[in-house]
Amino acid sequence: MNPDSRPPDEQSEQHRPWWREPRKLLIAVAVALIGLVVAAGVAYTQLKRPDDVSNTAVPFDQPAIPKTPKKKQEKKRTTVNWPTFRFDRQRTGYLPVNGIKPPFKRVWKYGAKPLLEFPPVVVRGVLYFVDNDGHAIALRSENGRRLWQRRIARLNASSPTYSDGRLYIVNLEPGQVMSLNAKNGRQIWKRRLPCRSESSPVVVHRRVYFGCESGEFYALRSKNGSQAWSTSLNGAIKAAPAYENGTLFVGDYGGSMTALRAKNGEIQWQTQALGPGLGQPGAFYSTPAVAFGRVYVGNNDSRVYSFNADNGDLAWTHSTGDWVYSGPTVAKVPGTRPSVYIGSFDGNVYALDARSGDTRWTFDMGGRVIGSLSVIGKTVYAATFDGTTTYGLSAGKGHKTFSYHTGAYMPGISDGEKLYLVGYSSINALKPVTRQQIRAAKQRKKKAKRRNRAKGDSGRQKKNGGGQQ
Repeated sequence: MNPDSRPPDEQSEQHRPWWREPRKLLIAVAVALIGLVVAAGVAYTQLKRPDDVSNTAVPFDQPAIPKTPKKKQEKKRTTVNWPTFRFDRQRTGYLPVNGIKPPFKRVWKYGAKPLLEFPPVVVRGVLYFVDNDGHAIALRSENGRRLWQRRIARLNASSPTYSDGRLYIVNLEPGQVMSLNAKNGRQIWKRRLPCRSESSPVVVHRRVYFGCESGEFYALRSKNGSQAWSTSLNGAIKAAPAYENGTLFVGDYGGSMTALRAKNGEIQWQTQALGPGLGQPGAFYSTPAVAFGRVYVGNNDSRVYSFNADNGDLAWTHSTGDWVYSGPTVAKVPGTRPSVYIGSFDGNVYALDARSGDTRWTFDMGGRVIGSLSVIGKTVYAATFDGTTTYGLSAGKGHKTFSYHTGAYMPGISDGEKLYLVGYSSINALKPVTRQQIRAAKQRKKKAKRRNRAKGDSGRQKKNGGGQQ
C-alpha cells in the first residue's frame, strides 16, 4: 500500500513530533526530573560540608604520669628551659610544673613598637625572640635587661629555636634561615631560600627542619646550613613541624597532613582534611601536637583533627564555629582526662577529650582566639585578639582564675620561676605571690600613705606655727 494513499489523519500522526504527544512528553519530563534529582543529590553530597568523623577503632596510647622537668641549678637560680616554639619537639605546649599559678606580681615589662606575633623561648635565664620587624633580641629573665639586639630581617613571624648555644631562625622577608650565637647574637651562617618562611624550626640530631610557603619542606645541617634533603608537599607550609620518634608531622595549605621520615624526607603517610564543603580542601595553618599516639591539629575548615600518628587514619574531628588557626595544647593535667586545649576564631576556647573529641568544657573569650594556648601547671592560658586580654582558666573545669590587660596572639611561656605573658608588642614578667604576700604589700602601702600623710600634716603645722611667731 502506498503510504501517501493513507487517510490524512494517519499521515499527520505519523509525522507528528514526539513532544506533541502528551504521553511521550510526560515520560520525557519524568525522566528529566529524575535525572535532575539524582544530579542534585550527587552535587549536594560532593559540595556540602562533610560530617564530623568518629572512629573509635583508632588506637589511643594511655598517657604516662607527667614528670616535672628537671630544673637547672645555676647561680642560686632554679629554672626550666622552654627552648622551642610550643615548649617541646612534640609541640604539646604543656609545662607540668608546680607553683606557677595566680595570683601574680609583675616584676618587669619589656615594651616596643614592633608587633610580637610569636612568643619568646627561654633558656638558662635568657629570653630570645624576634619581633615582626626582624629584630632578634635577648633579655635577661631576672630583670628584663637587654643583653643584645640584631636586625636580621625586614619581616618575621616565627619563634627561634635554641640548641647547643645557637639560635635557629627563619624569616619571611627576605626568605632565609640562619643560625646566631645565642651569647652575643652574631651570625654563624645564613642560607637564602627561594620562598618566605614562618615555620618555626625544630632541631633534632644536628638537623634543622622547617617548611616554606612554596610547599617545600627542608632539612638542613645545623653546623653550616647545608641541605640534607627537601620534600615537596601539597601547598604552602605555614605551620611549625612537630617531631617524635624519627618522624616529622606538618600540615599545608593544600589540606594535607603529612608524616615524613626525618632521616631522608620520605613521606610515610599523607591524609587529606575533610574541608569546608564546595569542593574546598581546607588549609592547615595550625601547628600540630603529638601525644598519646595521635597527631592533633586545627584547620581552616573550622575543625579540630585527631590522626593516628602511625598511619594517618582519622580518629575524630570536632567542628567549631570558625577557623582554627590555634595550635592545640595536649596534656594530661593531674586530676583531668587527657585533653586537647584549643582556640577558635568563633571566640571560644575548647577543652576536648583527647581520645574521643567530645567536649569537656568551653570558655567564651569574647573575641577571636588566633594564637596557640599554653598549659602551665594546672592553668590554661589563652589570649583574645579582640580586646587584647589574656585569661587563665582552670584545666579541670574551665573556670576563669586569672586575667591580664594585655594579649593578642600567643599568651605566654614559663621557665618554672616566672610567667612571661606576650602582649601585642610587649612582654610582661609575672612572679607568683601568695595571698599573704599580697595582703602584706597592701598593709605596707597603707602604712606608707599614713606616714606620708603624717609628715605632710607635721610640715603644715610647723609652717603655720612659724608664721604665728
